[in-house]
Amino acid sequence: MTTPPIKSRGPKPTKVDPDQILDAAQAVFAEEGLRAASLRAIARQAGCDPALIYYHFDSKETLFKALLDRRFPAVLHDVERLADPADVRPTALRLWEVLLIYHRHLKDDPGIRAMIRGEIVRGAEGLTHLIEKRVRPIVVHVSRIIEQGMARGDLRPDLPPLLTTFFLVKMQLEILDVLPAVLPHFTNLPPQEVLLTGMRSWFDLYWRGVALHPASPLPPLPDPTA
Repeated sequence: MTTPPIKSRGPKPTKVDPDQILDAAQAVFAEEGLRAASLRAIARQAGCDPALIYYHFDSKETLFKALLDRRFPAVLHDVERLADPADVRPTALRLWEVLLIYHRHLKDDPGIRAMIRGEIVRGAEGLTHLIEKRVRPIVVHVSRIIEQGMARGDLRPDLPPLLTTFFLVKMQLEILDVLPAVLPHFTNLPPQEVLLTGMRSWFDLYWRGVALHPASPLPPLPDPTA
């Protein structure tokens, strides 16, 4: 006689794909931070057995890297093309397109923004380096657009390119996070116009600070939703 197989007392593992696990990890990391997060919490968020996470990812750090690599290569690709010195369009238009790139890739993903901001503020050892490694090439390419604008006489010659880049991009991320929640309480703008109005207002203020001739009119700026 053969011994019948032992039946599992626990729930059967649920199949999940890697993106579902990454979405769950991102939500948990954004709320708790990577160090405090547990794989059990991520599995609970994903609706799967913790063992299935190990099938795809061998650690929380691997999950974190995969989350960064799910977004930043596409941003880098677009910014790298925009920084081509052969692009002779007005510097104002190219800098506006930097904002459009961030809008396009990060607008609908508040989780990645919250996760990265949280880890930078916490200063977790090793994680800040992982973030910097992916962000630095993007910043370098945007700063090249700044340098090209200075060389072409569009921007003030005394600008520090890296800081000028930081203030451009940092405010765009704040706009994506804060403006849709706050601005409707202070204006009568329809919800679909809040983000665009905030972006244009910010860019106009920014441009007046960095342009060699601040009174010069801005070129037509493409709509982010176009």
